[in-house]
This record gives sequence, C-alpha cells and structure tokens, in this order.
Amino acid sequence: MRILVTGGAGFIGSHYVRRLLDGRRSEYASVDITVVDKLTYAGHLDRLPLDDPRLTFIRGDICDRDLLMDVLPGHDAVVHFAAESHVDRSIENSEQFIRTNVLGTQNLLECCLATSVSRFIHVSTDEVYGSIENGSWTEEHPLEPNSPYAASKAASDLLVRAFHRTHGLWTSTTRCSNNYGPFQYPEKVIPLFVTRLLDGADVPLYGDGLHVREWLHVDDHCRAIQLVLESGRPGAVYNIDGGTELTNRELTSLLLEACDADWERVRHVADRKGHDRRYSLDAGRLRTELGYRPQVPFTEGLRETVRWYREHRAWWESLEAGLVPRKQ
Repeated sequence: MRILVTGGAGFIGSHYVRRLLDGRRSEYASVDITVVDKLTYAGHLDRLPLDDPRLTFIRGDICDRDLLMDVLPGHDAVVHFAAESHVDRSIENSEQFIRTNVLGTQNLLECCLATSVSRFIHVSTDEVYGSIENGSWTEEHPLEPNSPYAASKAASDLLVRAFHRTHGLWTSTTRCSNNYGPFQYPEKVIPLFVTRLLDGADVPLYGDGLHVREWLHVDDHCRAIQLVLESGRPGAVYNIDGGTELTNRELTSLLLEACDADWERVRHVADRKGHDRRYSLDAGRLRTELGYRPQVPFTEGLRETVRWYREHRAWWESLEAGLVPRKQ
C-alpha cells in the first residue's frame, strides 16, 4: 500500500509516519509512504526516519497543483495532516490559515479526484464544534467554530464532505481532542509549560484557568486514524477522544509537580479572545464500529512526555530563535 501523508514533518503527522515504519507491526511491512511537507516553522525533518527506504520526502505546498498532480499518481490513500493549527496565530493573522487549511484542502481534494486516489482521510479537530457547557459532542452536532483557526478547519471539513457527496470520492474525517506527546512544537500548552518550567521561567495561565480540555496521546490518535483508514465507512466522521478531561488549572498543577515547580511560577494573563470554555467528544461511533479504546493512560503519557523534554533539551532549545512570543 502506498500512502501519501501531507504535513508529515509536523508533530502528529511525523508520529503517524514513524508508527507505520518502526517495524513493530508486521502488517505494515509492505507500506510505502510519501511525505509532502512545506517545512514551515512547525515542520522538522529530524522527526522523520529519512534513511528508511520505504519513505520518500518531498518538500512542497499542498496549494501547488502541479506538484500534487506529479506526486499523487500511484498512491492508494492520502492522510491529510497539513494545516496551520495554532489558535493564537490565527487570531493575530488568519490569512495563512485560510490559504492552507481551506484552499490547500480544496486543491488536494481536486487532485485526488483527478488521479483516482482510493481513500482520503482528513484529520480535523474538536474545535470545529465550538464550546459545550455540558455533555459531549457527537458527530452530528452542528459546526459552530469560534476562532479563525477552527473556522478554517470547519470549512475544510465541509469541503471533504462535499467531495464525497458530489463526486463519490472515498473520504473520512477524524476530529480529535487535544494531543500531547514527544516532538510537539513548544507553542502548545504542554510543551510550552514544560520547557519554560525546565528553563526556570514563569508560565502564563489564561483567565481563571477553568477552561476544560480533553487530552489524547498522539500515539492513540495515530492508531485511531489508521483504524479509520483501514476500516472506516466512506463519508463518515469519527470523533477521537482521549478520555481525560482537565481544567487548564488542573493541567498546570500536574505540570508544576512533574517539573518540581510551584505556583509562584504561574503568571495569570488576560484571557484569549473568544476562548472556548469546554471541549468534550463522544467517540461512541469509533469505539463501537472500529473497536477503538485509548491505550495510553494520561498520567503515564504525561510523565513520559515530560521525561522526553528533559532528555531532549537540545531539540527544543534549537527552536527558540524561531518562536513567536510564547503564549498558551
């Protein structure tokens, strides 16, 4: 099977690639992967096993039609991770989010249709649903995005749906909760807080710190994506939950403890514009149809993630010069 992975040098995409090529699963021995990645600030080649003969890396933009039309023929499936994904950046300037997340997805869909790609997995986010005070979202919940980032992802979700319904393209969409794990760029909250605490710096906590997020280890996320690729229904949307809901204040407390720091290191800052109060996914469809269950307990996954950042200081320190002002 030949799989083209967009955004495969990013945090989640690279984990998906490494997982398929690590040799621990005999069923993936015949998989060949092509990664197309623009290598923006969040894409890094050192996340990829570039010496693996089953991996081909191409530096390129999903908005480049000629490139995609040249690369896509012969691939059986596309797993589409490529996206601008940081909410704060989208609030400051949404143009690149529209270009990559909306126009890039549209271009990729057109090219997949033209080259007869058999399967298309679109990796999305719980943020397209908006904010929920009680209960959890099913896949039938209306899309009510509240940030420019979330709106751009909701638009791409609808394009994927339209290409399935209009053209018969085999597509499935996954919507995941907040991811964490090794190699995550230190602008997202867990690596941001860990790296700052390990550096002896303060960490910023938005508003009252009572915003609720659900946490999903990147390995559980990638395992779920592969289940959808192999056995999901065409046209279906699958929520992927992590099973652990925490307020940002509770998460901060766990990170302080893991980094041997105390609350004196926490700086309360003005809340983010349009900050969603709570996310919560109902992943019953994925669990019932495909047998998915998260396998990485949050306490264990967080402990291992903190350990990874402790032991790979050189990796994240090398990124410091390219960081925008660090925000949660």
